[in-house]
Amino acid sequence: MAADTASVFSPAFVEKCKRVRCRISGEVGVEPVVDLGMMPHINALLTREQLDKIRSGEVKEPMWPLELIFAPESKLVQITETVDPSIIFGADYPYFSSFMDAWLAHCKNHAKHLIQSRGLNTSSLVVELASNDGYMLKNFVEAGVPALGIDPAPEPCKAAEKIGVPTMCAFFGVDLAQKLVDQGKRADVVIGNNVMAHVADTNGFVKGMGMLLKDDGTTSVENPYLRDFIEKCEFDTIYHEHLCYYSATSVTYMFEKNGLYLNHVERIPTHGGSLRYYGGKKKNLQDSVKNILAEERDLGMDKPGYYRGFAQRVHGIRETMRSLIADIRRQGKTVAAYGAAAKGAVMLNFLGADHTQIDFCVDKNPFKQNKFMPGVHVPILHQDELLKRKPDYCIILPWNFKEEIMQQQAEYRKQGGRFIVPIPSPVIV
Repeated sequence: MAADTASVFSPAFVEKCKRVRCRISGEVGVEPVVDLGMMPHINALLTREQLDKIRSGEVKEPMWPLELIFAPESKLVQITETVDPSIIFGADYPYFSSFMDAWLAHCKNHAKHLIQSRGLNTSSLVVELASNDGYMLKNFVEAGVPALGIDPAPEPCKAAEKIGVPTMCAFFGVDLAQKLVDQGKRADVVIGNNVMAHVADTNGFVKGMGMLLKDDGTTSVENPYLRDFIEKCEFDTIYHEHLCYYSATSVTYMFEKNGLYLNHVERIPTHGGSLRYYGGKKKNLQDSVKNILAEERDLGMDKPGYYRGFAQRVHGIRETMRSLIADIRRQGKTVAAYGAAAKGAVMLNFLGADHTQIDFCVDKNPFKQNKFMPGVHVPILHQDELLKRKPDYCIILPWNFKEEIMQQQAEYRKQGGRFIVPIPSPVIV
């Protein structure tokens, strides 16, 4: 290990990496990338009753290590711990996709493209894995294309059914894929937007996609791109819900291990920079795949050295943000936050910026309002409270939607409020 990384990692983490097994290849022995310490379940928003029990000592808020590593054989970047999926995606799962206009527009445009490019019609079938509240599949339903959503979180499933999107509330894998095939269901397109990172049985998930596809069908899988993640230092997208962080190289390895071929890839701007992967049962390798694999080799993304230095940059952001918040508070000024997103909970917990430093957080999602962020216990209020209470500064936690948020809150800025954007490096706007 290089000397510059040794000071960032504890001896215990280094020793642990020698015993960790890759989720795809099964190899034992990995390279450390970054350690964010102990972290709560970042989507476990707390009610007042739950918070009171934690503060009284009646219950203890659960925490797990949050450590990122690189597996040399598969080239997969992944976290070391797997939290029980029933904890992560249980009845109180608060994420609903339909609260960001830019994301909805992105999905609508892609649905139109799939309908046109694949010639989808009333005899087709589109299946979406982690279909959430039907935000994507409703575009197919409205166009008369049969669709089926699969998602393990009960509340988003109910919301999808309400808008006419047929949805199964279940975890997807080989067993469910076989059940659907036995029922005569085969998909022209299997969509997976930002889900492949969430799956503990990654091989079973990908194998299930292949089973469900028609022989000439295609996947349409979107994941945040590892290159953007590293280059822009997007460490706040590391959390227990996100088990894996993908490159085209690791996806190629994973697909081929499970009977699929990566045939085409597109770079897209969502979530700080993502890749869309089109895979099928037949090999039809496009230049887009050849080119990006060559780029990744040239950058060294298939070697541990590419990831050295990332931890130092992460800790640099933490120190800058801590100093900034401390200076603001010393001046007697107030700090709030916008967006009780998962990445926001990671950011505040890693900073150690709790409710004594961040006065409140606002969010558009009514399911999150009047609850408290995990770990840091910052209260979550209606978005109108930002203008009513007029904090001097507001940290944009879902920084990937910063333009939309600043446009929504133009009046707050007009009246003197300042936004802080923490990623890729802290800046006041």
